[in-house]
Amino acid sequence: MNATEQRQRMRAILTGQQCLSPASVYDGLSARIAQDVGYTLGILAGSVSSNSTLASPDLILLTLTEFADQIRRIMRASDISLLVDADHGYGNALNVMRTVIECEHAGVSAMSIEDTALPLQFGQEKDTLISLPEMVGKLKAAVAARQDPTTVIAGRTAALKVEGTEATCARAKAYAACNVDCIFVVGVETVEQVQAIHTASGLPIIVGSAPASITREQFQAAGARVLLQGHQPLAAAVKALREVYTHLYSGGAPSQLKSSIASNEEMDKMTHNALHQQWIKSFMR
Repeated sequence: MNATEQRQRMRAILTGQQCLSPASVYDGLSARIAQDVGYTLGILAGSVSSNSTLASPDLILLTLTEFADQIRRIMRASDISLLVDADHGYGNALNVMRTVIECEHAGVSAMSIEDTALPLQFGQEKDTLISLPEMVGKLKAAVAARQDPTTVIAGRTAALKVEGTEATCARAKAYAACNVDCIFVVGVETVEQVQAIHTASGLPIIVGSAPASITREQFQAAGARVLLQGHQPLAAAVKALREVYTHLYSGGAPSQLKSSIASNEEMDKMTHNALHQQWIKSFMR
């Protein structure tokens, strides 16, 4: 499946009737495992990228080049449609344009640009939003930089936590006027908020965080087409690695790990070993 086909699948999700949750992925192997399980939609979050690439917190320390390289490795290993959190576009409107070009070239299906003022400034203690005119300029720049018209651009807003529902709806309406394809909302507390933002913008909604008490079906009825569920896979990998390292470092036998690690057969399957062996027979003998 090529990049345009993956992007068309992403657009079909946004224009469809269901609300799906993506697999949180962080490298080629995690993306391939997610695809093998059955996922067609994945997400690479900025926090996960920073954690897995730099072993650093989500404080805008990652560079665009590092982020794009990570996307390329994921897309090389899988056919999932990948949504990426491109943070604030790594700078001003011109930086946003380069971000779109690099992420699109790396193979993403969708990317979000957010209105949070990033990185943290001296003395800043809470989330702050950039002005509406600046964000409008960024989103117009993002749409203008897009080379493949099937690539999805999402206007992401944290306004619910900072300005409230009415102001968020005003921002969403203004973002929609920039010709973005959907609105990515964080800080959701109620289904009514999502419905209001959907109505104001006329666009499908990506819900970035929400109370567990609200079902995917409820969000679906309110206009949401993607609901994030957190980034447990990376946290699970961290826990598993610590347990295995601790076991081996303390003198535990490797054979005792058999029930808690992937078998050789599963590793061969996930690394496409049979295909590589076939290539060896076809091209190296």
